[in-house]
Amino acid sequence: MKNCVPKEPVIRWFRSMLILMFTLGVSAVFGQDRNIAGTVTDQSTNESLPGATVLVKGTAKGTSTDMDGNFTLTVGANEKVLVVSFVGYESTEVTIGTFNVLKIQLVPAKTSLQEVVVVGYGSVKVKDLTSSITTIKSEELVKTPSANPLQALQGKVAGLQVVTGGGPGDSPTIRVRGVGSFPGRDNEAPLYVVDGMFFDNIDFLNPSDIASMSVLKDASASAIYGVRAANGVVLIETKSGSYNQKTEISYSGYTGYQVAQNIVKMANAQQFSMMALESGSVADQTFVLNAMQRYGRSRINPNVPDVNTDWYSEVLRPAPITNHSLDISGGNDKARYSIGSNYFFQDGILKMDNQYERMNLRTKLDIKATKWLTVGGNLIFSNATKFNAQNSAWNQAYFAVPIMPVYDENNTDATPINYSNARDLGYRSGQNPFPTMDYNIDRMKIKKVLANYYAELNLIPQTLTFKTSYNYNYSSIDQRVVNLPWFNDSDFQNPDATITRTYSIYNNKIWDNVLTYNKSINNHTFVVMAGSSFKDEGYQKLSAQGKNFPTDQEQSWYLNQSLNLSTEALWDDGLRQYGMSYFGRVSYNFSDKYLLYGTLRADGSNKYQQKWGYFPTVGAGWVISEEGFLKGNDYIQFLKLRASWGQLGNDRIQASDGAFTTSVVTTTLGGIVYSGTVVNNTFSTLKWELTEETNIGFTSKLLRDKLSVEFDYFIRDTKNAAIPVIIPGQGGSVLKPVGTIRNSGIELALNWSNTVNNKLSYSVGANISTLKNEAMDLYGQSYIEGGTAEFRQRTYLGEPLMAFYGREVAGVYQNQAEIDADPVAAANGLVPGDFKYKDQNRDGKIDDDDRVILGSYFPNFMYGGNISITYGSFDFSTSVYGQMGNKILNRKRGELIWTPDGNLDADLATNRWHGEGTSNEYPSSAGLRKGWNQKMSDYFVEDGSFFRIQNLQLGYTLRNSKWLNGQFPEARIYFTAERPLTLFQYNGFTPEVANGWDSQTYPVAAVYTIGLNVKF
Repeated sequence: MKNCVPKEPVIRWFRSMLILMFTLGVSAVFGQDRNIAGTVTDQSTNESLPGATVLVKGTAKGTSTDMDGNFTLTVGANEKVLVVSFVGYESTEVTIGTFNVLKIQLVPAKTSLQEVVVVGYGSVKVKDLTSSITTIKSEELVKTPSANPLQALQGKVAGLQVVTGGGPGDSPTIRVRGVGSFPGRDNEAPLYVVDGMFFDNIDFLNPSDIASMSVLKDASASAIYGVRAANGVVLIETKSGSYNQKTEISYSGYTGYQVAQNIVKMANAQQFSMMALESGSVADQTFVLNAMQRYGRSRINPNVPDVNTDWYSEVLRPAPITNHSLDISGGNDKARYSIGSNYFFQDGILKMDNQYERMNLRTKLDIKATKWLTVGGNLIFSNATKFNAQNSAWNQAYFAVPIMPVYDENNTDATPINYSNARDLGYRSGQNPFPTMDYNIDRMKIKKVLANYYAELNLIPQTLTFKTSYNYNYSSIDQRVVNLPWFNDSDFQNPDATITRTYSIYNNKIWDNVLTYNKSINNHTFVVMAGSSFKDEGYQKLSAQGKNFPTDQEQSWYLNQSLNLSTEALWDDGLRQYGMSYFGRVSYNFSDKYLLYGTLRADGSNKYQQKWGYFPTVGAGWVISEEGFLKGNDYIQFLKLRASWGQLGNDRIQASDGAFTTSVVTTTLGGIVYSGTVVNNTFSTLKWELTEETNIGFTSKLLRDKLSVEFDYFIRDTKNAAIPVIIPGQGGSVLKPVGTIRNSGIELALNWSNTVNNKLSYSVGANISTLKNEAMDLYGQSYIEGGTAEFRQRTYLGEPLMAFYGREVAGVYQNQAEIDADPVAAANGLVPGDFKYKDQNRDGKIDDDDRVILGSYFPNFMYGGNISITYGSFDFSTSVYGQMGNKILNRKRGELIWTPDGNLDADLATNRWHGEGTSNEYPSSAGLRKGWNQKMSDYFVEDGSFFRIQNLQLGYTLRNSKWLNGQFPEARIYFTAERPLTLFQYNGFTPEVANGWDSQTYPVAAVYTIGLNVKF
């Protein structure tokens, strides 16, 4: 390769003079007026545009197109650019060059109301919507540095809860307008539709490959997709090229670091030792003395061991993250194309093999084969490797005592590394998390392929079209879990090398056929769509386990190298489900003023004994701003009232539940013993849950289109909900389709945007949403039990699903006088420093009858906001997000129920009761070990509310810059801070806990990146 060395000044001057003389010579020969001709058409429909204005830039010279969109114009030698404009379209500049005949295509002007959003099997203008749909564009998605594009939706869509997953490559938990099914069965997520294909997860998608993402929130919008869409739909369109677009090459990338934030402060050596002394436990006090003998005494405080290990600091690390994307797109009048590639890498903040790496390839092609036929397709291939974290390390780091170091040279029996062992101090468990982290390797190789091909026939131009499309999704997961041998002592070791291999293959095929009729007659516009969809999906899974294989080299980590194969761990499983659906939609628009909408879908499936389900929806809209009494005012440019109602099924529940059981019965008749069997049928046939939703709202543009307001009120009922029902006379429970669950709330989104001058523009947005989740029918049962025996959750009528249930702490007994004055304290042998519980039923005693609802893990209020400012070449944006009303069970604190010899968080250590007036919230060190204070109560259930600065981004764009005597491509450099600040009071790493139980939650890191976008 030749080195690019700058020319000497004389050589550069000589070259410039040659170019100048050649240019002047060409100008002298060709410097004369000439006639040019051209045609102006609509870019999307290719229809001619009569009356379009064609001007020579910088002059008053121009013309207009005729009825066929044609024009002719005489231009001078130095007139190189035309400005073409037409009402309702974006103006464009066209370089004349050496061509005498030009083909110019204009793009319709994109006001927010004229924008087209994707809906099921079609599209519609925003102003014509009667449903609740929110669309997020690509430029918003790419602001969030994440493996999963769903993370970018946090705080941007009213009514959408996004619970962040902290691990590399982890997917967030997504809930649209609450939870309609009984939780805990992987039945909460919405349906993801990527270019027509159905997915349960889109972790394979590169955010920069997405053109738009639309969240269909109400039933009338989602029902066209049938029984997979009861929890809402997220529609995703990947990027395409454009017709008559010159080839564009673009690069986007960023690199940066993830840093753990809000690290839980644990009790240090001094606090821990003090609590051990206060506990009254001779064993705990002995353990501290043992640490002093083994590691020495602190020079600062001789009553404390000379070890002060911050275990979270030891297991955490800053972790890199990087992303690189290269895209090529373009097209001519017959075809358009888009090709992209992406590389993403994310290391984990847990100090072990914990990372995610992905390589994506994408192609998309559309061809106008004839005037009546368009064909095309797209292909996405994703190849990823994910090393899963051993989440038990978080739990071990929480309980590891600070009076023990990471390494212990005195522990000479340990191999291969001299890790410390809490058992050497007398504790019952080893506690050190590093053996778990260093000798466990969980690797997943994930391959996914999405293929989509279609043919669209224009049977009657602009009126009747038929589209057939075939979608195929293939996924494979090759998982290898290796546990390497290590030894610390006889009870803290892993003696055998074990390997578990699991192969999973998933297939999903969908064949859609859709006929669409679009007709306008005077002020009446009709769109009628009818179609069918066939789906065939299934999976196969094979798993096996081996022991004692060579561990020195990874090349030998295979089952066939194992000395022992476990037949008990051999697992072979599979499933196939298929179905046929028919659907139709009718929409009517009168004079852009009155809107009607209706769909009907019939779903057939082999999953349930009930083979067919029928699900209708209706919607209506009234554009009040088109009425005469509102037209022409300066305050309300657009105001639309809308209402919708719909039903749809939910097949995210299992096909059936229960079993036939037999029991032997022995009795005596006439002195003779007889034996027999009794058969009990606990089998329950399940069917689709039925979601029924009513939505009322309005959309408006106010104050000369500067302010937009979107409001919705909804009630969503899930009928025939599968709930656990107690089996009379037998105990236990079985799922039956007999429950009713309701979610209701309001959603409000506002946005103000303004262009101050040609340099300064800004926008400010905010959204809020409320949610009330409640059980409406439990089939006559008083409640449904959940959680565990020690940490109860219950579902009552009128209360949220799986609400935390226990006692309410009224305070802490401060002195003996309070003990003596309270019969409850005297009856239970309580002392100062013990909890005082509320006597809810006022019967003079504290027992299980005094338990109440302590809150739910569902937030009842969520909010988000954003600000963006552009000044010249600089741009700045920030977004915030928060939620209120949710509770978190601090399950880690509850571990004291089973083992009292672990560490505790610093908040508890600092604010424990240790004398009158020191605390009315936490018990004493001795009280922590007492059963009375370990009852499920709001001591364990904490507030999960938080406020977060979600994203900060500062960028600078270079345009029309010269570089080495050439044109430098448009480029933007930017800095991003993702989640730099989160404010909350919960005693954990993060208040985002998907199911409300915090025992081993992976922390959510702040991410700081610098990035570059370049367009050629």
